[in-house]
Amino acid sequence: MVAPARSAEFATANPHALASILEASQTRSIIAASDIFDNQGIKLWARDQPVSQALQRKLLDRQLRQPLESCLMAEDGVTSLTLVRSLEEQLAQDGPLQALLTPCAARLLLEAPYLPLHSVAQLLLTAGHAARPAAFTHAVQAMALNGALMVAHGGRSAEIRLAMLCGLLHDLGEMYIDPRYGEADADLSLDLKSYQQLVVHPHVGQLLLAQLTDYPQAVIRAVAEHHERLDGSGYPHCLQQDQVSPLGRMMAVTEATLGVLRAGNVDLARVSVALRVVPGEYDLDWVGQISKAARSRPAQSAAPRLVQIQARLSQLDDALAQADAAVAALLADTQAGGLRSAVQLAGHLLGRLRAGWSDSGLWSPHSVSENDAAEVEAIEDELLFRMRSIERAAQLRAGELPYSDALRLQQLCQQLSVMSQG
Repeated sequence: MVAPARSAEFATANPHALASILEASQTRSIIAASDIFDNQGIKLWARDQPVSQALQRKLLDRQLRQPLESCLMAEDGVTSLTLVRSLEEQLAQDGPLQALLTPCAARLLLEAPYLPLHSVAQLLLTAGHAARPAAFTHAVQAMALNGALMVAHGGRSAEIRLAMLCGLLHDLGEMYIDPRYGEADADLSLDLKSYQQLVVHPHVGQLLLAQLTDYPQAVIRAVAEHHERLDGSGYPHCLQQDQVSPLGRMMAVTEATLGVLRAGNVDLARVSVALRVVPGEYDLDWVGQISKAARSRPAQSAAPRLVQIQARLSQLDDALAQADAAVAALLADTQAGGLRSAVQLAGHLLGRLRAGWSDSGLWSPHSVSENDAAEVEAIEDELLFRMRSIERAAQLRAGELPYSDALRLQQLCQQLSVMSQG
């Protein structure tokens, strides 16, 4: 493979990644694999010297001859054995994913030892394992689920390993943003400014792997695409259809699945609904495997809450109609610019939500029976969740607006926010 080119993006040490590396160095042996020089040729750190807070002070605002990640090595960090043991722990858990993972467990354990760990990836996985354990657990879950999807698809060993590798590496870009702005809190507590920092992490991960490692281009591309959606509503590049690679399509389904499960007390049926509620977001070949596994496990019954569900359906229908009317009024009174673009996006996403629920055949509150009450409740939960996403997507699309336009967008977003609270 061709050696990666020197990276301008990693010419200075990222403070968040460095902080995690230093925290990991308290329990792991992380040393300089080579002498570390600044771009003026001044030696900052000697080869074989352990990293410490002193290194952090020396790196402050210094341009480096080589990226720091390429100069460090975790001597006793994450290894293939670590991955196998972590995978075994994941497979032993009794959770929603087991209907997917258990039939593939033996094959996943067979392939896991052969996943290549480039020194840069191994360094960052080690830092995550020690300093951000939830992020490492998420990486192992994605590795397992991506691998299981490929096994169920009939993939060969090479394809299964690529899929597992994509899952393991997909969130390395998160090491470069403030841990307070991680995906676990993305739809719960992050304001717009914080969210703007989070959405760049797939691109950062792509740059990291492309410039500092020799991983296959297919893996690097999937890492960049793991939050994209086929209808163009994903991030960071709003790709559509064939612009998203085959592995990227799988990775998007895996990421969305794990995102729904983060809420806790969620079964696989809820995940299946989330992946299907808006037509055209995800590749149905991979969604079908999630739905098949969901049907193999009984969903939690919502029959006792049938009357309440029927009432909320009517309320939500009225609220969506009001939001549609508000969008139409804004579009009629808004010229080209950031506000119009944002309102158009909100209108498009609202329309797709209504289409998704209508396609379910369960939109009318009078059509809901005890047999499908659980699915309707899951759809309702997902639609309310999506309202928060529409509000944020519109704000991101708008960017900086004149005061009067910002006020009008704020009024629309407040209406969407009220709806998302149920």
